[in-house]
Amino acid sequence: MDFTELGLNSVWVMLSFILVLLMQGGFILLEAGSTRMKNAGHVAGKTIFTVGLCTLVYWAVGYGVAFGSGSGFMGLDTFMFDPGFVAEEGSTLPPTIFFVFQLAFAAIALTIAWGGFAERAKLGAYFLFTIAFVAMIYPVIAHWIWSADGWLFNHGAQDFAGSSVVHLTGACAALAATILLKPRIGKFGKDGKVNEIFGHNQVFTALGVLLLWVGWFGFNAGSTLGVGDGFLGYVAFTTQLGAAAGAVAALIISWIFMGKADITTMLNGALAGLVAITASCAFVEPWAAAVIGFIAGILVYASTKMFEKLGIDDPIYALSVHGMAGIWGTLANGLFATPELAERAATGSAGLFYGGGFHQLGIQALSVGAVAAYALAASFIVLIIIKAVIGLRVTEEEEIIGLDLSEHGVYGYPEQMKNASSSI
Repeated sequence: MDFTELGLNSVWVMLSFILVLLMQGGFILLEAGSTRMKNAGHVAGKTIFTVGLCTLVYWAVGYGVAFGSGSGFMGLDTFMFDPGFVAEEGSTLPPTIFFVFQLAFAAIALTIAWGGFAERAKLGAYFLFTIAFVAMIYPVIAHWIWSADGWLFNHGAQDFAGSSVVHLTGACAALAATILLKPRIGKFGKDGKVNEIFGHNQVFTALGVLLLWVGWFGFNAGSTLGVGDGFLGYVAFTTQLGAAAGAVAALIISWIFMGKADITTMLNGALAGLVAITASCAFVEPWAAAVIGFIAGILVYASTKMFEKLGIDDPIYALSVHGMAGIWGTLANGLFATPELAERAATGSAGLFYGGGFHQLGIQALSVGAVAAYALAASFIVLIIIKAVIGLRVTEEEEIIGLDLSEHGVYGYPEQMKNASSSI
């Protein structure tokens, strides 16, 4: 065993795990800033609670389903994961570090799903959905694409760090939730007119996006799972290009169509660029990374308007940022993957623009369809059961006073909310 390689890989992937886990702080600020003050404490508290519950469920069940041996559909062993104290002979990474790194991805997918629950879901619904999502929705999809047994992996699916596995899966769960929960009170008028419900702190939102951007280097570059020949630097490079292009494109498109450079759209564009490049960061050349991010920035603006016209209330823009950009990022490999990088990854083949024809694009489309269909259908089934058992949505009165008070007994901003209430 090469202890130098093992040690360097361990430090890098452990650092990447910490970066991805800290992305939860970015999500807290993003979601809290994008929603109203009366729900800020709830946003922060339920995120910590569900990350804790996610850890226990992933350890007991989810990791085995994702990476255990079994069929092409799911793993059937390695439950209640106990790898021992040391790495096995010939390993390049201790299994404990691989576990916590993968756990952080499961937690991110779950947090994305919460975008569809925002400002109107019962705390109990978060509890029950966490168990189902982390045990049997997310890990099944992770097994398909990231396990050597997975049926999509063996078809040559390319998703380096999770545009479909993490982001599209979470977005489909969010879509199921927002459809069943229905829009927030006051979001749409009786005539269908869209009413803006502004978040309470745009600075929080911007800081949340920046923290996510930084954490994404653990997400993407960490997925190299080692230091090796320094390829992690290339992955970080394409990731930065994709994020930057997404932010610039979204700002420009909002300026053109809205007459103002909209900050929320720009922030969503940066995230959409990150989501889109997540699948392809190890498969494409730098110019293609910039193109992928730029198109994602435009797509996030257009899809946000589309969902509003469809009467879908998506408070954190999970469907546009993680769903539509996740679809585009996954499909982009079928266009831009180079033969050299596909060979290096030992997964799939070259894309359409590099002489690969439509084969890889077809595989990527199959991945998108399979992931979306399973995640959406399974989430609907779970949420319908939860609705029948305990209900999904708080009462109208509880929604109006805010989830901080109705679910937790105290506001996240007690002095401000007390003053606001006394002035009515």
